[in-house]
Amino acid sequence: MATTLNENLLLAIPLAPLAGSLIAGLFGKTVGRAGAHTVTILGVAIAFVLSCMTFFDVLNGASFNSTVYEWMSVGGLKFEVGFLIDSLTALMMIVVTFVSLMVHIYTIGYMAEEEGYQRFFSYIALFTFSMLMLVMANNFLQLFFGWEAVGLVSYLLIGFYFKRESAIYANMKAFLVNRVGDFGFLLGIGLLLAYGGSLNYNDVFAKGHELAALTFPGTSWNLLTVSCICLFIGAMGKSAQFPLHVWLPDSMEGPTPISALIHAATMVTAGIFMVARMSPLFELSDAALSFIVVIGAITALFMGFLGVVQNDIKRVVAYSTLSQLGYMTVALGVSAYPVAIFHLMTHAFFKALLFLGAGSVIMGMHHDQDMRNMGGLRKYMPITWITSLVGSLALIGTPFFSGFYSKDSIIDAVKLSHLPGSGFAYFAVVASVFVTALYSFRMYFLVFHGEERFRGPKHPESPMGIEAAHSAQSGHGDHGHDDHHVHVPHESPWVVWVPLVLLAIPSIIAGAYAIQPLLFGSFFQSGVAFDKVIFIGQNHPGLSEMAEEFQGWAAMGAHAFSGAPVWLALAGVVVAWFFYMKRPDLPAVVQRTFAPVYKLLANAYYLDKINEIVFARGAVAIGRGLWKEGDVVVIDGVVNGSAKFIGWFATVIRFLQSGYIYHYAFAMIIGMLGLLTLFVTLSGK
Repeated sequence: MATTLNENLLLAIPLAPLAGSLIAGLFGKTVGRAGAHTVTILGVAIAFVLSCMTFFDVLNGASFNSTVYEWMSVGGLKFEVGFLIDSLTALMMIVVTFVSLMVHIYTIGYMAEEEGYQRFFSYIALFTFSMLMLVMANNFLQLFFGWEAVGLVSYLLIGFYFKRESAIYANMKAFLVNRVGDFGFLLGIGLLLAYGGSLNYNDVFAKGHELAALTFPGTSWNLLTVSCICLFIGAMGKSAQFPLHVWLPDSMEGPTPISALIHAATMVTAGIFMVARMSPLFELSDAALSFIVVIGAITALFMGFLGVVQNDIKRVVAYSTLSQLGYMTVALGVSAYPVAIFHLMTHAFFKALLFLGAGSVIMGMHHDQDMRNMGGLRKYMPITWITSLVGSLALIGTPFFSGFYSKDSIIDAVKLSHLPGSGFAYFAVVASVFVTALYSFRMYFLVFHGEERFRGPKHPESPMGIEAAHSAQSGHGDHGHDDHHVHVPHESPWVVWVPLVLLAIPSIIAGAYAIQPLLFGSFFQSGVAFDKVIFIGQNHPGLSEMAEEFQGWAAMGAHAFSGAPVWLALAGVVVAWFFYMKRPDLPAVVQRTFAPVYKLLANAYYLDKINEIVFARGAVAIGRGLWKEGDVVVIDGVVNGSAKFIGWFATVIRFLQSGYIYHYAFAMIIGMLGLLTLFVTLSGK
């Protein structure tokens, strides 16, 4: 049995999607549409197969932690490209490549009529390469490269419809908000480099206790706490945690496959992965962990509230993503790192399923995204209906579905924690169970059951989504029907529904299959860069208590009915059924009764307004002040003043330039006398 993985095989995993991206991007016109999707799907498929092989080798004890290429050496500091392959990395590689492969196949049908087909496939393959470089890194330099690369490609993907103003606004917003988080991330890396003396994970982790004993210069703050909080600020931007979450809902302006790829298993989970990877450092700072717990709890609960008032089907799923990322963050904060990664994995499957299911509905509805114009789609789109139901059941934590095992484990871990802030976090994650079930099945009932509202006129407040607008502009959004024809929904082609079925399978069974080895078995004991005791949280050993009570996946599912979360989820489903199936008039009554609350939620807590008024206008005011006072008054004043002084001085001394030699001799004598007088005076002193 090999103990070291093959370096060439590992190199092929990220390079295969990169090769497909380059061929589709640079030679798209030559290879055509079929060639573009063939090479990119082949590249990602190769990466997935090799990731599976690597995964099973890691389970058998193999690992890899070495430099692949040394880019530069400055003194004792090395800038390298290297891979760290252990159980955490291997699991992430499987999740990223599998979801990406499903998205690639799905895109063939979804983007069939779109312009920029080859460009789109090039982007998503490049995104996969960037994410793989991030998760496979063994040093902060490569981590930062992958971190910024996924941000850059997401900018291109969100703004895929670059001729639309709303898409330009959305991708710029995502880019700028992530720059705020990335500034903190870079500061954290810089502090660890300055005091740890290395960019390599192992070297920095080995000095963790030394760093924990230092204080930040000029303050009484713990240096490691400051470093960890700076790193987590980067995760807040990338993983859309409050208040840096504002970019994610607007990123729905991109095509639906991008929503699944970015918001299910890749970009938004990069921050979760990073904190788990840095667990040896975070575990040494309770202050940083408390900060993480509180931010995650706020995100989990308050972003879920926003999902209840959304009418765009993609935005409902987007706010669901925000809430579930909050769950993962809370798990990280209470040192339940394996539980956070477990939920990352299960969430990747059912959230990608829900996003792709939403895209299938949008296709069937001829690019209408407003749920108020849907209803009764169950009989027209049976495969989309059943797979979306599976995704919804997994999302709300239905016993024996994958989401149940990971969400319930998070709730148990938070309950057992004594960390400051964990009490609020426990309330937030439990209350979020009801909220999640409410908005999930509100969406489910509005879309698949009840009155067939697509046969009547559009809802008067229905916004035209970016994809609908783009399709209408391209002339193929109605599939050839005239404006007065009723657009009867239809099931999507096989290249769309096959990925739905393949994602539905792990959405059902992945939790039951993986909970024992991931949380209570030896899976994470094969780590290379972290000690197994640290990874399960030696200072907050909630997992140890959970392990004592765990009696298998079947017993856990059966025992769930004696706990509050399952009944809260059921209550959310019942309330959604009553409001949107039995008494569809009640939501309007509630909206009028609680108009101020509804307005607050509809405006997303006015955070966009606050950002616009305080930060955007503040930045403009500062810029204008620097321009008027700094540039015009100071800089231009110095430049123009010096020019005027030189002109005045030249005007004065030109009278001395008479052209007569005796004038110049007289000036020389006067000058010499002046210097002698000065010299004698100074010497006398």
